[in-house]
Amino acid sequence: MRHGESSPAWSGPLLSVLRLVAGLLFLEVGTMKLFGFPPAPMPMPPIHFHSELWLAGMLETWGGLAIVLGLFTRPVAFILSGEMAVAYFQAHAPKAFFPVTNNGALAVLFCFLFLYLAGAGGGPWSVDAALARARRGAPPTA
Repeated sequence: MRHGESSPAWSGPLLSVLRLVAGLLFLEVGTMKLFGFPPAPMPMPPIHFHSELWLAGMLETWGGLAIVLGLFTRPVAFILSGEMAVAYFQAHAPKAFFPVTNNGALAVLFCFLFLYLAGAGGGPWSVDAALARARRGAPPTA
């Protein structure tokens, strides 16, 4: 293997780890909106049932949980990528041009990370992969 190349043996597990960490962080954003835990760094407006903020919290909580589990990873990640694009253009882009100055860097990062997961899937350590192995009759991987 040449310098700069990674082992294909690591790519699947690292994809699963990336999915897990992203899902946990996203789940945390959702629970902050819906349940106030962890506490928001700045006061948030009250959430009204069926409001846009409520919908975002639901998507982030339940979508984040699905991403953590690796359950329906591709369609859920695609939806969450779209949510983050909408969040960026509605809440951040009007404030300033650059994501780092309009406080939208995290929304951009989540948008493209979820777009990647929509294409790549959840990796070998996911419910999706376990279900696919079960359908094929293959033994579980370590």
